[in-house]
Amino acid sequence: MGRTSEEGDVWTPYSTDAGSNTGIGKTTAIDLAKRGARVILACRSKQRGEAALEEVKKESGSNQVVFMPLDLGSLKSVRSFAETFLKSEPRLDILINNAGIYLQGRTEDGLGMMFGINHIGHFLLTNLLLDRLKECEPSRVVILSSMTHNFGKIDFDCLNTHKALGLGTSSILQVYSDSKLCNVLFTHELAKRLQETKVTCYSLHPGAINSELARNMRSSFKMLLKPVTAFFFKNTVQGAQTTLHCALQEGIEHLNGRYFSNCTVKEVYAKAKDDAAAKKLWELSERLSGLA
Repeated sequence: MGRTSEEGDVWTPYSTDAGSNTGIGKTTAIDLAKRGARVILACRSKQRGEAALEEVKKESGSNQVVFMPLDLGSLKSVRSFAETFLKSEPRLDILINNAGIYLQGRTEDGLGMMFGINHIGHFLLTNLLLDRLKECEPSRVVILSSMTHNFGKIDFDCLNTHKALGLGTSSILQVYSDSKLCNVLFTHELAKRLQETKVTCYSLHPGAINSELARNMRSSFKMLLKPVTAFFFKNTVQGAQTTLHCALQEGIEHLNGRYFSNCTVKEVYAKAKDDAAAKKLWELSERLSGLA
């Protein structure tokens, strides 16, 4: 892994929802570009994406960085992006699903916002690009989750009926945690489906990052958090290390489908490696994303 631009591309999607002009997505992109990789940045906002593009180029000293628009809250946008990418980029060696949002609401397709962006958008994108990853193997898929997945649950009745992880009465933190559990279960099932290939996948907790993810939190809560962020939160360089570990570290292929934190593989609760739940979520996601 860690190929130069002559040897292969690195595809690093991140959106304004995770911080397009700040955050660990941009920091990860800078690091990869410095290593000589060709990096494709994706985010919803053209203005923020182009600003991030210039900053990544400047910080890395590389011109092998490209911005492509992608709105993970729109299945049409995901399909359009994948079509454009596959036509214009011959290689895909590393796919990093970095985007995340902490906000209630509905996507344009009627999905719960955090379910749609934090899971379904990544699910569809990964599947649309999977053949290219197989063509370029050995290759990797890295999916950013969170330690909050430990508190998550998957209410399949609610998903089937309302296309959301929770209704208006559900706390925003609970729904976010549920979406992060989806990320870990997606990785678990994806690994099983990739067993006969040289494509591997990993989910991870980047750490509590002092970034823009929670910019939609109530102002009073953010003010309460400010005094402790310097002591308990990682900066974006520290927060990007586990992503880079999963993307580049040699010799972890046998840990396909596992969950990492602080650059170390971690055990997860039974609910996060439940074969039946992971398969059920995959099949539901296929239907809701239009793949089935």
